[in-house]
Amino acid sequence: MSPERDIVYREARPEDREQIDAIDDSFTTDTLYEVVAGDEGFALRSVFVDPPLVKTFPDDEDGEDGEDDGAADDVHVEVAVEDGTVCGFVAVGVEEWHRRLVIHQIAVAATHRGHGVGAALMQRACAYGSRLGARTAWLETSNVNVPAVRAYRRMGFTFCGLDTTLYRGTSSEGETALFMSKELGAGG
Repeated sequence: MSPERDIVYREARPEDREQIDAIDDSFTTDTLYEVVAGDEGFALRSVFVDPPLVKTFPDDEDGEDGEDDGAADDVHVEVAVEDGTVCGFVAVGVEEWHRRLVIHQIAVAATHRGHGVGAALMQRACAYGSRLGARTAWLETSNVNVPAVRAYRRMGFTFCGLDTTLYRGTSSEGETALFMSKELGAGG
């Protein structure tokens, strides 16, 4: 994080909603993960793409695939705020039957990416889950979102599965859902 940045992390408030919704979570990547399936499992192979892929999510993407970025009562949202402006957020929930923290969505404004904002939000989310008794954290992303996958891996997440059919009938059709998880200890 740049020393001149003074970012405050806190639980979201109702008045943050408009700024949360305004965060652009699009990305550009020159690499994607190709799923290579075999009789005994699967592997991911990095594939260079030229020209780079630009992924923009439609405004209604969350309602389209069942994600929730904080509108439901059982979803906890943390925000990163700089100079009164929300520059990132994470929306999570705890599934009590198996004590798992589900990261529904995490987004950081393009101007703040690469400065530790996402890692700090994820740390707060995992600490929240740990306080509620969650044993693992779990998330879903796409095989084309290599920048996020790399960030999640740096945060301690590992691949735990995939689904080649999750995005059928959506704007992400043809992509593969990748599932990642992380053990939670004391403090997340």
